[in-house]
Amino acid sequence: MDVQNYIADMIKKARVAQKEFETYSQEDVDRVVRAIGKAIYDEGDPLAKMAVEETKMGSYEDKIMKNKGKATAVWNHLKNKKSIGIIRYLDDQGLVEVAHPKGVIGAITPVTNPVMTPMHNAMIALKGANAIIVAPHPAGKHVGLKTCDIMRAALKEVGAPVDLIQCIEPDMISVESSALLMGMADVCVATGGPGMVKAAYSAGKPAYGVGAGNMQCIVDEDADIVDAVPKIIRGRCYDNGVLCTCEQNVICPEGKLDAIMEEFGRQGGFYIEDPETVNKLRNFVFPDGEMNKKVVGLTACDIADQAGFEVPEGTKVLLAKAKGPGTDDPFSREKLFPVLAVYPYKTWKEAVDIAIANLEYEGKGHSCTLHSFTKENIEYAGIKLPVSRVLINGIGSSGVGGAYTNGLAPTATLGCGSWGNNSISENLDYIHLINVSRIAYTDPTRKIPTPEEVWGE
Repeated sequence: MDVQNYIADMIKKARVAQKEFETYSQEDVDRVVRAIGKAIYDEGDPLAKMAVEETKMGSYEDKIMKNKGKATAVWNHLKNKKSIGIIRYLDDQGLVEVAHPKGVIGAITPVTNPVMTPMHNAMIALKGANAIIVAPHPAGKHVGLKTCDIMRAALKEVGAPVDLIQCIEPDMISVESSALLMGMADVCVATGGPGMVKAAYSAGKPAYGVGAGNMQCIVDEDADIVDAVPKIIRGRCYDNGVLCTCEQNVICPEGKLDAIMEEFGRQGGFYIEDPETVNKLRNFVFPDGEMNKKVVGLTACDIADQAGFEVPEGTKVLLAKAKGPGTDDPFSREKLFPVLAVYPYKTWKEAVDIAIANLEYEGKGHSCTLHSFTKENIEYAGIKLPVSRVLINGIGSSGVGGAYTNGLAPTATLGCGSWGNNSISENLDYIHLINVSRIAYTDPTRKIPTPEEVWGE
């Protein structure tokens, strides 16, 4: 079968399954969503092992936590929320909101999250009574298919149409098949490189994509260093730093730089400030200013060894003093490995300006973490920074994608707004995959204001 007929057949089967599924009650839909999430939770360990073996990147232990933790968090977020039929009465406005499925969702998933992203996208798609077809990254196509097969088995077990979830088979994965999927589906969800996201927005269908990551981290004068440093390290090292939500650059008060770097040293960090060693690291991870793809997902010790300098055994993260913000140094860019660029600042305004310069270089629209207890500084940064999420005193890698300790929706796809050429500036959720009709009652008793009342000052 040629690729066009292959994708068309998948779309046809998805539409048949979706038409049946949209007749389900809210209770039955939720039962199905729970089943597919729990199936991935139960198989989180072997799927993590398979992902590391196939993609050759990331941490096996962290991928277990990611698979199980995200499945749990997403279901906890979705359960008890209305997504079928009448979902809300707005009596004061005379409105009734009614949810409708969008149909067939085409999902392009990344090599960095070959299990968690298909699972999350399937859970939020089915929450809205949609069907979904997954196009996994070529470097993670086997574990992507296995993830979908596990969810399909869960669908069969609860008596739901198995073609609610489909995955393009490994030998059919290509740029062409992904493009056809995006063009034939009702909605595209693209999580991956900028080229694929741009293709999704060019497919002629509604699309949700993500922008590049480059998580800035600003440490305030009043930050609890002993609390903040291990959070920054955990965020930077999670899954060996391959996530877009990992901290990238740490911007520190000049007067406390030595104390902060000493704390990093106690917690497993290795700070490099002599120009010769910094250059060795820079030239290895950013040859000619572009990221060395062979470094993606390596450990800090492996990176140091291959770059030609020694670090203590057990080093978790490398910290390099940057020449300057933004285009002054490629260290300002996103780094998909456990390296942090270090920037000292004199004033809070300067700290925010450094972060902005780095974001203008790469990652504008994504996220920033602040370690601060000063409301004025937090809100100043929130107003000035061109990002969609500002996380306070948390771990970037596990926090900006939604956590129990904050109000952000747990997600695998983080919108970056118009800054990142995205259609949303929030975490992708089930609400983005439903259409909402509004029943509007006429209220003849409402007073109609006069032009004088409307325009009067």
